[in-house]
Amino acid sequence: MSDAPSIPDIRAALGRRSVVLVGLMGCGKSAIGRRLASRLGLPFVDADEEIERAAGKSIEDIFSDHGEPYFREGERKVLARLLRSGPQVLATGGGAFMNEETRAAVSENGISVWLRADLHLLVRRVGKRGNRPLLKAGDPETVLRNLMATRYPVYAEADITVESRDVPHEVIVAEIVERLADALPASNEVTP
Repeated sequence: MSDAPSIPDIRAALGRRSVVLVGLMGCGKSAIGRRLASRLGLPFVDADEEIERAAGKSIEDIFSDHGEPYFREGERKVLARLLRSGPQVLATGGGAFMNEETRAAVSENGISVWLRADLHLLVRRVGKRGNRPLLKAGDPETVLRNLMATRYPVYAEADITVESRDVPHEVIVAEIVERLADALPASNEVTP
């Protein structure tokens, strides 16, 4: 693909916009995001870490102390602030893109990339970490299946979809870069 835009071309086409990774827990937003940021020469920001910093407590504690609606409102505010400070690669929490205001802010200030993953991959990955508040509500596979049913139709509104799977992270990063190169010139014509 010799006529594909280079990394500097992608950066120029992004302007102040962020690359926003969306998807269910375990799809690889943080791991892929860090490598994508490095490849694009942009800062990487994990929204969950920023929410914890702003709240002074873990997401698990926020859920436990205040409930999910309180957490979601804080998440919306933090994401709105982060999206105004691009360009960056921004990994969001699994429920963030479900908020209509957040989707509008992402659309205005970023290009969204859905890391789509199948159920078995997600179950295997999230089983390695015990700090997922939504998984404390029951059998992880059942919870994930239900989340997929409600969230995947909304995630499908993302600008770009890339399949998350068990391949080296750099393979997924290369696919995202290629898709960005294809998507950005069409949505942001750069004139000489």
